Amino acid sequence: MNTMTLWHISGWEFAALAAAALLVGFSKTAVSGANTISLAVFAAVLPARASTGVLLPLLIAGDVLAVLTYRRHAHWPTLLRLFPAVAAGVVVGTVFLIWADDEVVRVSIGATLLLMTAVTLWRRRAVDKEDAPDAVTTRAGRIKARSYGVLGGFTTMVANAGGPVMSMYLLSAGFRKLGFLGTSAFFFLIVNVAKVPFSAGLGLIDGQSLLLDAALVVFVVPGAVIGKWAVRRINQRLFEQIVIVATVVGAVQLLLR
Repeated sequence: MNTMTLWHISGWEFAALAAAALLVGFSKTAVSGANTISLAVFAAVLPARASTGVLLPLLIAGDVLAVLTYRRHAHWPTLLRLFPAVAAGVVVGTVFLIWADDEVVRVSIGATLLLMTAVTLWRRRAVDKEDAPDAVTTRAGRIKARSYGVLGGFTTMVANAGGPVMSMYLLSAGFRKLGFLGTSAFFFLIVNVAKVPFSAGLGLIDGQSLLLDAALVVFVVPGAVIGKWAVRRINQRLFEQIVIVATVVGAVQLLLR
């Protein structure tokens, strides 16, 4: 594994990673999917494959904080419906990582970010137009759940970028803010923990990556606290616009690097 250790990272690079870790905590308790910016930063500072392994434990730390904050608002029938399809997507993503080298993964992360940005923009327009989202108990609803589940599993395994996919699904299914946050918190905690053996087996998580995680995890906590404070005050539409712009810039940077 080509993971950078602390002593190979400059002060500015560590500051960028720390800011990205802060945003991980914020995204977990305020705006799910905003950590696509963190993904772009980690992939820009670290080797692309290694960045996914370093970021995963930080995401799990944020997931734990989100579950502690919104545990009473999870909708378990939705979670149980999604998990089989997500598991299939994780397996496909693992096979892809076995085949892909660092260059392919870097380009894939950039392309995934652009795809997720397009998905987010489409979701915003679709939700505005929908008067009654598809019920998850209908055939169309079950097909939609499976489709998003597979895509979410693949993108979260390859690039830790399943947030926008699940955000689109949960919002289109009619979840309100607290139900959305509680359901996504448990979803990503379970999925990200399940990814650990796959990532370790691929060499993406090792002693060096965990050393860097130990230095960065302290920044996740204040981010989560800020997110909890801001969730009832934040201008959601403006923030999503900022996230979209930053994500596009980060994706283009990865593709042109």
